[in-house]
Amino acid sequence: MALYLVSTPIGNLEDITLRAVRILKEVDLIACEDTRHTRRLLGHFGISKPTISYHEHNEQERAAELVQRMLGGESIAMVTDAGTPGISDPAYRIVTAAIEKGITVIPIPGAVALIAGLIASGLPTDSFLFAGFPPHKKMARRSRLEELKPHPATLVFYEAPHRIRGTLGDALEILGDRQAAVARELTKLHEQFIRGKLSEIAEHFNAHEPRGEMTLVIAGSGPDNYRNLPLVEFGSVSEQIESLIGETGLSRNEAIKQAAKSRGLSKREAYQLMLEEKETDEDES
Repeated sequence: MALYLVSTPIGNLEDITLRAVRILKEVDLIACEDTRHTRRLLGHFGISKPTISYHEHNEQERAAELVQRMLGGESIAMVTDAGTPGISDPAYRIVTAAIEKGITVIPIPGAVALIAGLIASGLPTDSFLFAGFPPHKKMARRSRLEELKPHPATLVFYEAPHRIRGTLGDALEILGDRQAAVARELTKLHEQFIRGKLSEIAEHFNAHEPRGEMTLVIAGSGPDNYRNLPLVEFGSVSEQIESLIGETGLSRNEAIKQAAKSRGLSKREAYQLMLEEKETDEDES
């Protein structure tokens, strides 16, 4: 008997691991937020296993039921609609219940939006604080931001598109005009990073209708985290380099170096990606 916490793709189906596919094929039951959503994922990988719903509205009673099934000898995989169970998704209650009963809990690592957004944000990654979704109500949200204001670590949030404008406005007012990034539609076809100061990103979303799931990354309180990088609103290295040249007057060589730095790449790697992207564009045309 065991409880497996299985990470699933956050968009691109290629981001599931071989181990995750194997575990989903081997367990007796798969607990998921939305059984219809998960069955589509399982069908894509040729997995035929029974599923059962486990979500925020039924987790208390369902956790107890699933623990009893595991005590009876069954192995169960816990998945969410996207990403890693327990990260702003139901899982905590069943994990604690399983541990209390001596059931082995096994994490199956994989995609998680907060890490994908953080590592490509261009902000420090050596120390960060994940704060989940900000409170929905304005006063509670502002109070939470006040609590986080003194933290030197990079701040990472999830936010819904219909609330991103309000959150950006409150963050700008309370935290100051810090360097930040919004990662939108991570790993999906229209993946996009908007990087710049909070004021610039807020202005961007005032001019563009927010769409898609979003990860918001904001510099911590340290003075070194307020460096002034140009606003970037695109996904490809080639587009970023051309924008840097046009907006800042950098030479192509310096633009490549800046693009590489913002993505955590070497200059050579960024240059190679630029060539590959241009080759792909030529092939498609």
